Amino acid sequence: MSSSGDTAVIIPAANEADRIAATVKAAAALPGVDLVVVVDDGSRDQTGRVARAAGARVVRHSRNRGKAAAMETGAEAVRLLDENATPRHLLFLDADLGDTAHAAAPLIEPVRAAKADMTIAVFTTRVKLGGHGLVVRLSKEGIRRATGFEPAQPLNGQRCLTRAAFEAARPLARGFGVETALTIDLLHKGYRIVEVEVDMAHRATGTDWRAQLHRAIQLRDVALALATREPLIAQNLNKIRPNH
Repeated sequence: MSSSGDTAVIIPAANEADRIAATVKAAAALPGVDLVVVVDDGSRDQTGRVARAAGARVVRHSRNRGKAAAMETGAEAVRLLDENATPRHLLFLDADLGDTAHAAAPLIEPVRAAKADMTIAVFTTRVKLGGHGLVVRLSKEGIRRATGFEPAQPLNGQRCLTRAAFEAARPLARGFGVETALTIDLLHKGYRIVEVEVDMAHRATGTDWRAQLHRAIQLRDVALALATREPLIAQNLNKIRPNH
């Protein structure tokens, strides 16, 4: 990793020992990245050990605390390492991207060029997500109602933010509601968001009971994030509603 980079990669990871090494190595090779932090979110496998061996700095939660908590822990680790230096941009990547994480560079470029405060990935390669559509529709419609913005992939966790934008969005919404809430909160505070197409892909998800439970938790978290932002949704609807 370069000693003159301006971007830190943060990878929340839970039980991803089979893919984390490839993800870390691909992320570390991105232009301008000089730090990769893996937050081992209470894994029961060797995720942390494998990530460290691949070159990441590893922070571990003793129990699983969820994606949003892992993101906050990773960002705090970067802040402490930055000390009095210019704050790094924060690139969040999912642990299961594997080698496709090498395609994340376009997410950083608009932030580095001060053309965006946050970028959101739009995957050009789509993987069958086994019933994921309900949660996507809920998130997309909630964001549209709250802001007027219609994201292509509202739940995509591959995002690059300035440190200022990240701090403006804290505290993050719980669990898997974090992406939906990030988009709404930053747009309401006047931050610029740009979607960027990237050639990346997740592991395919199944339809077994574990996958169904995961989607149920996602649905709950997104619904909660939207419910707590109902005043913002009402405010936006009042702005666009014609006067009579």
